[in-house]
Amino acid sequence: MSTLFVHTSDTHYPIKIGRNNFEDISSFIPANTSSIFVLSNTTVYNLYGNRLNTCLNQLNKPIHTYCMPDGEQYKNIDILNEAFTHMLKAGLDRRSVLVALGGGVVGDLAGFASACYMRGIRFIQVPTTILSQVDSSVGGKTAINHPLGKNMIGAFYQPIAVNIDVDVIQTLPDREVSAGLAEVVKYGLIMDAEFFDWCEENVQALRQRQPQALIYAIQKSCECKAKIVSEDEKEQGRRALLNLGHTFGHAIEAGLGFGTWLHGEAVACGIIQAAELSHEVYGLPKADILRIRQLFERMNCPTMAPNLGTDKWLDYMRHDKKSIGKEIHYILLKRIGEAVMTPVKDELVSQVIERTVEA
Repeated sequence: MSTLFVHTSDTHYPIKIGRNNFEDISSFIPANTSSIFVLSNTTVYNLYGNRLNTCLNQLNKPIHTYCMPDGEQYKNIDILNEAFTHMLKAGLDRRSVLVALGGGVVGDLAGFASACYMRGIRFIQVPTTILSQVDSSVGGKTAINHPLGKNMIGAFYQPIAVNIDVDVIQTLPDREVSAGLAEVVKYGLIMDAEFFDWCEENVQALRQRQPQALIYAIQKSCECKAKIVSEDEKEQGRRALLNLGHTFGHAIEAGLGFGTWLHGEAVACGIIQAAELSHEVYGLPKADILRIRQLFERMNCPTMAPNLGTDKWLDYMRHDKKSIGKEIHYILLKRIGEAVMTPVKDELVSQVIERTVEA
């Protein structure tokens, strides 16, 4: 069991990581809480809803629940409004606490709902996927999707705690495990070459969900994320590096329709495309690109992007949050373990797209 802390200019909060610590959720509910609102999805709640309620019932607070449908395609304004309706009918006030039980979709939508309801109520992240445990639950980026772009409507809004029980990973489908590991690899690529080496050496242990490997990977990832968020909460500089592969990946998700590919699958493919672009701009060795590709292949992630058509690719990427004016900025690798953000001309990006998409 370990506890990390995220520090920002306005707040600090714990990230608790361990095994069989699901019941610790109740310890993060403040004493002055008036009521608890659990926001989950149907799949996760069927697995862990009773366990969560048993834990929270000990606090003798009113508990209300809303389960959204399961899938990225439901991280939209209609479902957000439905959540607000349930919150209003439950009579939540400014001393209420929202508990987000689920993966990245639930956490993002629940966090945004918390940021907006009565201009802000407290919330706790209880992430149940690898991807949400190592990335989306930490750092306070909350959002919903729009048909023209992923995560374009949202807010920076920090939770009061993140409770990570790695044992819940055992109930995930294999595809979700593979997709989540793409975000783990990202941290090694942008800031820790030794961690990338470790991922190469331990990929089978991670895919087999060996608890000690998972705990190390999750803790290392959260340490990296917490460090960057503490330095740059509102993504004015270094935090943008966490989006390696995401400019390409978000285009895949929007172009195919949200939910067709998992977020981590799109990011894995996008990282390979970003690596190819890094070769053109910074001379990233082809041998390093091969290492990245082979690691994602061993994780059973996609390594060739869908053919959306070059113009459509560029159009989606212009809606990326890192774009400034008509200039698209990309997170690229100078080397494994060192990332930078830089604008790149469309002509060069088009060449990379053409050689990284399916025929």
